[in-house]
Amino acid sequence: MSRGVAVVTGGTAGLGRATVRELASRGWDVAVLARGEDGLAATLAEIEQAGRRGLTIPTDVADREAVESAADRIEAELGPIELWVNDAMVGVFGEFLSTEPADFERAVAVNFFGFVNGTRAALSRMTPRGRGHVIQVGSALAHRGIPLQAAYCASKFGARGFTEAVTAELLHSKSRIKLSEVDMPALNTIQFNWVKSQLPHHPQPVPPIYEPEVGAIAIADVADKPRRRTWVGEPTAGTILGDRFAGAFMDWYLARSAFDGQQAPDKKEPMLPNNVYEPVPGDHGARGLFSDRAHTMTPQIWMIRHRAASYAGAAVLGAAGLVGAVAALRRK
Repeated sequence: MSRGVAVVTGGTAGLGRATVRELASRGWDVAVLARGEDGLAATLAEIEQAGRRGLTIPTDVADREAVESAADRIEAELGPIELWVNDAMVGVFGEFLSTEPADFERAVAVNFFGFVNGTRAALSRMTPRGRGHVIQVGSALAHRGIPLQAAYCASKFGARGFTEAVTAELLHSKSRIKLSEVDMPALNTIQFNWVKSQLPHHPQPVPPIYEPEVGAIAIADVADKPRRRTWVGEPTAGTILGDRFAGAFMDWYLARSAFDGQQAPDKKEPMLPNNVYEPVPGDHGARGLFSDRAHTMTPQIWMIRHRAASYAGAAVLGAAGLVGAVAALRRK
């Protein structure tokens, strides 16, 4: 029996692909909005292999009309949308003044307005039914900006503020629709092989790094038991709490560590063409190049499932993350 119809934007690669797999394994029928035909075909095959109904629609989430059209098709072919996960993103790595304005604006169009478009499409269909759940894939960088990723950080900050505003509107109208944000740590996804990068070495997620399945499990758990906000991974809690209580220190720490920390001189694999404007051909799956240094679990998955302990645990993990950051800085 189906859990209902879920939509995942950016569901053909990275965290989105892992999320599609996890949701299908838990009984959801899944529709995927993304641009790459090869990835869409492979993702559909995985959904069907899991015994679920699937639908894949080539869609640029920055195109509002395309997202609305896709939502209409999903409801016509699969049924009412019960869950919508906004995850699609593109990346531009480099210092702000060296980034082409068009590239910056394109990243914001996908990473922020893609979330706006997806949320509008979902809520406009869920509201008349009085039920549904929208999950925004956030980041530690929705709370603390880092150098070399100004467009991404701006988008994630914007998406967080947008989500908080719409949440208050839903509460005011006494809506039963749920709106959640799940903030991720650094994940080992393919994005670091197809970002548009100005860096001298191969881009990498800021360590410590987690496999995308960790984030996918968290998203699916929040779909099972909605909650307003979830921090995934000790580094996420540490980054958020560190900035909240020691913002000036974080400025200094990131200025010193985050330039080298986002590069991997040991990775000699050539970069793929960037996917900022066009999809990269091929099926690229969920994981990137950094499985040799990526964690496959976090205690916070247990905390998501056991809410009574979650608030105390988040404080402990956040403090541990901040202490770890200070220790790492002192070793440099």
